[in-house]
Amino acid sequence: MLSIKTGVRAMGVRLVPMVVTCFLVAAGAVVAAPAGAGDAPLESAMDAVLVVRSDDAEERFLGSAFLWGDEAVVAVTNAHVVGDAEEVVLVDRHGEAVVGSVIARDETRDVAVISLPPREDGQPRRGLAPAAVPAGLGDEVYALGAPLGIEFTLTEGRISATARQVEITVPLKMVQHDAAVNPGSSGGPLVDAEGRLLGMNSQIADGSRMFVGIAYAIATPDLDRIVQGLIDETLAPLPKLGLTARPVDRKVAAALGVPTTGLLVDATTRGGLAAASGLLPGDVILAVDGQALANPGDFAFAIETAQPDGVATLGVRRGTEDLTLALAFETADEAPSIGLKVRELPASMGTPARVASYRLGALGVVLGADGVVKDVTQNSPALFAGLAKGDRILSVNGAEMDAAALAALEITEPALILVAAPGGQTRHIYLDPWGASEPGVRPVGGANVLDPAVVVF
Repeated sequence: MLSIKTGVRAMGVRLVPMVVTCFLVAAGAVVAAPAGAGDAPLESAMDAVLVVRSDDAEERFLGSAFLWGDEAVVAVTNAHVVGDAEEVVLVDRHGEAVVGSVIARDETRDVAVISLPPREDGQPRRGLAPAAVPAGLGDEVYALGAPLGIEFTLTEGRISATARQVEITVPLKMVQHDAAVNPGSSGGPLVDAEGRLLGMNSQIADGSRMFVGIAYAIATPDLDRIVQGLIDETLAPLPKLGLTARPVDRKVAAALGVPTTGLLVDATTRGGLAAASGLLPGDVILAVDGQALANPGDFAFAIETAQPDGVATLGVRRGTEDLTLALAFETADEAPSIGLKVRELPASMGTPARVASYRLGALGVVLGADGVVKDVTQNSPALFAGLAKGDRILSVNGAEMDAAALAALEITEPALILVAAPGGQTRHIYLDPWGASEPGVRPVGGANVLDPAVVVF
C-alpha cells in the first residue's frame, strides 16, 4: 500500500515485520553538523545515518534511516521500519535527537519518507547523494546502520549480483551483496568507499532473521525514483489485482500440454480486477501487451509499465484456445497495493516403484455422490498433496469433471487438479502418487501448511 501525508510535522514511528525477513541497517545523524572537507568519506557517511525509535515513553528501537540529499530536509527508511506510525524519533551518532513526521510510505516497494524539522542554528543537514554510477559486480560496499540495535555499525562486503528480483509481485531488481546486515539494519544505507549512496538495505535471503551471507538493497536509481515520486505525490501505487497464480513449471506444463512459460491462475477474487477481466481458474497468462512472460516476475514489471494507460492486454491460454483479455486498473486512490499470489510447486519428486494407475479412492479420497470430498485418509497421497474435506474437484489436467467422470477416473500420470473449497475459493493441487511426499504436511483451511507461500498480486 502506498500512502502520502502532506505537510511537515515534527514527530514519531514504529516497526512492522517484513514478509521476506527484512533487516535494515540504520543508525544515524539527524542533527549532525555538516562534515568538514577533510573528513574521511565513511565517517561523513556515518554522520548521515540515523537510528529510528518510537515516539513514545518507551522509545523502542525500530531500525535505521539516513539523511537524503546534499541538503537534507527528509530522511529515508523502509516502510516496514516505521509501520503505521505517524511520527518517529531520529537519533544521530552524536546523540542529538529530533522528531520526524512520516509524510509518505509505499508498503509494496517498502520505502518511507520522514520529514525533518529545521535545525536550531538554521544550517542545512548534509545527507547522502545517489552515486552517479550504479553498483557493479564485485564492487566493495559498506552497510551502515544499527544491526541488532548496535548503533552506528559499519560492515564491509562486495556486490554479488546487480539486478535480483527478490519478490515476484514487486517490480524491483535489487542489489545483492554480502556485507553483514541483521534485524535493525533495515533502512540503512549501502555506500561505496567514497561514501556515495548505492542503495538502501532492505532484506536478507533466508527466513531465519539472521544474516546468511546474502543481503538485498533497493538500488539507488529505483530508490531515487520512488523517493521523489513519494515526495511529489506522482508515484502510482501498484494495483491490487485479486489474483492468485503459480509459475508454469515443467510438471504443470506437462500436465496441461502447454509450454513452460507464464502463470497458471489458481483463483480470482470475486469483484476484483482479475475477475472483471474475465480471467478464470485454469487459465494460463502467457503475455502482457504482447510481451511474453519469460519469467514469472516479468508480470509485475509489465503491470507497472501498463499502469499509465489504465489497461493491460493479457494473452491467455484457456484449454486449447488462445484468448485476449483486457485488464483495467483502478485509479491510484482506489487501488492502494498489489495483490497476486504465486505459489511454487515442490521442486523435486522421488521415484518409488511405479503402479500403473490409481483410482481416487486408492489415493485416500472419499468422494460423495455429488463429487465433493467427504474425507481424506490420513497419511495418504491426497492429504499430502493438499486435498481437504469439503473440496469439490472441478477439473483434472484441464478437463472438467462431474461425479460420474470422477468415479470412472484412473490416474496414470501426475495430475494437476483444480478444486474449489467450501467457500468457493479455487486452487490447484498437484497430485503425484509416484512422487515423494513431504513428511508431516497437513491441510489447514484448504491449503498445505508446508506448501510454499502463495504470492499475491
